[in-house]
Amino acid sequence: MKPSFMIAILAAAVACAAMEGPVARISQTEDRENLWQLARRYESVHRFSTLFPAQDVRRYLGTPEGVEEAIQWCKTSGITKVYLETFRGRYQADRETLVRARDRFREAGFIVCGGVTTTGIGKKTGKYSDTCCYTHKPTQEQLAAIFRFTASLFDVIMIDDFYFTDCDCDECKTAKGNQDWSTYRMALLDRVSEEFVIKPARETNPNVKIIIKYPEWYDRFHERGYDVVRQPELFDITWIGTETRNPDSDQWGRKPQFGAYWLSLWASAFSRGKLGGGWYDPFGTNAHTYCEQGRQTILGLCKESVLFCYGALHRDTGPDNVAAFRREMPEQLALAAFVQGETPRGVGTYKPPHSAAGDDFYIFNFVGMLGIPMTADVKFPADSPSLFLTRHALADPALGEALEAAAGAGKPVLVSTALKDALNAAGRPVPSAPNVSVLAYDPKAKKSYYGVSDSVRELLNMSREKADALRRPLLEPLGIELSAPPRVSLYLYGKRKVVVENFNDSAVEISLKMRGAKGFDRVLVIPREAALEMQMREGALHMTLPARSLTALTAK
Repeated sequence: MKPSFMIAILAAAVACAAMEGPVARISQTEDRENLWQLARRYESVHRFSTLFPAQDVRRYLGTPEGVEEAIQWCKTSGITKVYLETFRGRYQADRETLVRARDRFREAGFIVCGGVTTTGIGKKTGKYSDTCCYTHKPTQEQLAAIFRFTASLFDVIMIDDFYFTDCDCDECKTAKGNQDWSTYRMALLDRVSEEFVIKPARETNPNVKIIIKYPEWYDRFHERGYDVVRQPELFDITWIGTETRNPDSDQWGRKPQFGAYWLSLWASAFSRGKLGGGWYDPFGTNAHTYCEQGRQTILGLCKESVLFCYGALHRDTGPDNVAAFRREMPEQLALAAFVQGETPRGVGTYKPPHSAAGDDFYIFNFVGMLGIPMTADVKFPADSPSLFLTRHALADPALGEALEAAAGAGKPVLVSTALKDALNAAGRPVPSAPNVSVLAYDPKAKKSYYGVSDSVRELLNMSREKADALRRPLLEPLGIELSAPPRVSLYLYGKRKVVVENFNDSAVEISLKMRGAKGFDRVLVIPREAALEMQMREGALHMTLPARSLTALTAK
């Protein structure tokens, strides 16, 4: 056996907090090279999965040899669950191929589920990536047939995140009438979900559970028919896309990594206990940004990560990303155990269901990169000790009273410029109080295709001094003091657990103080070879956190 590389997980946390459950720590004698055994042993903490799109089922699983190769790849990667897709992009996989692959994966010890991607069904919209016109009756009928077929093979079916519509054809316009597009599309997809997805699937297989998976572009959900109020009631499980990809790429929306964490918390809130996991991919990533997606998925308390997808992970940047993931996977399990069962705490944020971003598109992603820990909800976070309020809050009819109450109670409140401008335009100015401040940027600056304002993105280039001053009043009620440059994120769990992540390409000097803490125990560093330096001086922890690294700490 090769020499084992060990990680001691939660040693301090277990001693202090007596973490419950089947896993308290990853053994110091664990053989890191056998990721399959490690993953099986700790799948109650976090599970890693992958998906075979319908075309990959044909290409890679069409022969017994291909199935065996896929099984070996999954085991080598610590993957214990697979999703075999039946339909995508006008192609339906062959039943015999699906059955043979399903049964062999099960025999090899995997959990096997089904999947459907709702592209290329019936009438095409002519717009976004082969999405469909769900108003069209033949589309509805083909959709029902696909789910009958899939439910005949699997007890769990995941719908990939193309289950939306931007169709504005004449047929849709007539059916919409005087409604706005968002209202019509959400009601349409709610009805289609009940009548042409859930009903036919359950008629075929009464035990089937159906997962609706949402994409990461949360500020446009309602515009394209995603109904985060009604759909979690209809479907058995929800999932969320955590594919932030390359935050510096125009092609992928230029949204930074913290957004995957924030979105996971918000999805958990609107799902009301039904959130199953997160899903990310290798597109436009390198080894760093790929693994950072995984860390954020875990920090957002997702219980499972789907590595999309088998074929993509075998081409372009995929193999390098997989190699990096395999090196880091034990530490990601350790991180999952560290946050397991914990309640995130931080500055309260919220996005009411179906709320418009205005000029605050994806602003939470950026502000979280300034060392401001956050929670996320669908309603006003009245119990939070400090608040960050954005243009989304204007959808809350009780915002004015809630904001006045928070200001009057002396809570630190940070208001986005876009919300301030909208309140001024409505004749309801932001309360003038020393505990209320405004996040300054130009909301009318040039925006990317995804709606992200250049001036919001410029927040990532804020000076350290300004970042420290911005977060200081927000963190004070949390009992935390942090000095750090931008592109450093802070996460708080329970009363004593802290995670700090450096997204910069160079090491950063950080000081951290927690009220009542005499010191901190270092529980984990990712990647494991990162040379973290830390010492206590004058009641504060001073750290040199290496580039693109994360550390988990427990206060003493």
